[in-house]
Parts: sequence; structure tokens; C-alpha cells
Amino acid sequence: MSSGPGYRGLIIASVVAAAALTVGSAMVVLLVANRGSTTVNGAYGAISCSAPNLPGATVSVRVTDAGDAMMGQAPMMATLRATPPIVPAGRVSFVVSNSGALVHELVVLPLPADGPGTRPTGTDGKIDESQSLSEASRSCAAGTGNGIAPGSTGWTTVTLKPGRYELVCDQPWHYAAGMFDVLTVT
Repeated sequence: MSSGPGYRGLIIASVVAAAALTVGSAMVVLLVANRGSTTVNGAYGAISCSAPNLPGATVSVRVTDAGDAMMGQAPMMATLRATPPIVPAGRVSFVVSNSGALVHELVVLPLPADGPGTRPTGTDGKIDESQSLSEASRSCAAGTGNGIAPGSTGWTTVTLKPGRYELVCDQPWHYAAGMFDVLTVT
């Protein structure tokens, strides 16, 4: 086997990925263990609701995780999927449904030049949200809050110009676990 730069890079990338997975898995175990004792927007557990009629094109975003089904085992199987993946420019409403066992959220950001999933994760397991265009992180309400509880829905509306946007869950370590998708605005 070659010991050239490509091989060393692969080994380094593997070590970094394993470290991130280990830290992320530990955070999932802590989140699952502590979620019963915390409130989300003043309520415990799932809050069933639906979004009101919202302006513009509607993007349904489903956030989920393996949560309790994995009984704290690694890796966290988390997803964030937007439908449709392409909408016209103008007002766009995001309706976020949390079908997982953990608290989630949606943050709308410009797509980074390096592509989706490339944002650096800080020691707190979160990414830099300073370029956020909008956020849905309240159960049964619009805008910013403490997260969307399991079984709940949150929403936000924003005006978007043509381009590509990264939709992310920025709860600790969720982005690193793969909770992001791309929306194209034409």
C-alpha cells in the first residue's frame, strides 16, 4: 500500500471522522438521557399541532433521528429532508415536522462555497449561525425558540433570492450527524 499524501490524507480524515462520531454519539446519549427533564417552549414531551396557512411557496421539512430506538447506540441516524427541493424566488414558508425522539430545529443559511455539510462544528457541537436568514425552533409556533419537540411542528417564512441554501438542524452535534439538506431557489 502506498504511503503517499493521498493515503495519509485518508487516514487523517478517518481519524477526524471517528473522533467526531464518538463525541457526537456521547452527546446523543446525554440528550436522550436528559430530554425527559427539560421543557421545550414551556411544555414537556410531544405537542401535537399543525401549521396555519402560510404565505408563498411551502417547503415541508421532516427532521428525524433514531433516538430511543437506538437505545443510545452510535451512530445517530439523523436526517433533515426538504420537499420540494426547488422553489421559485420570493416568499418561502418552511413547515418543520419533528418525527424523531430528540428536539430539532431548522436554520436557513446560504450554501457554503465548499458545498453542503462542510461547515465547521465548534466544541459545543454547533455551527456558526451568523449568516442565518431564518429559523424555525419553536413547537407549534413560528420563529426562534428552544427547539421543536418530538411529534411537534414549527414554521418560519422568509423571502429568498435565486440561489442555493443549506437547511440545517443546529442542535448540538446534529449537523455533524448529517442533519442538513439543500434548497434551490430559481
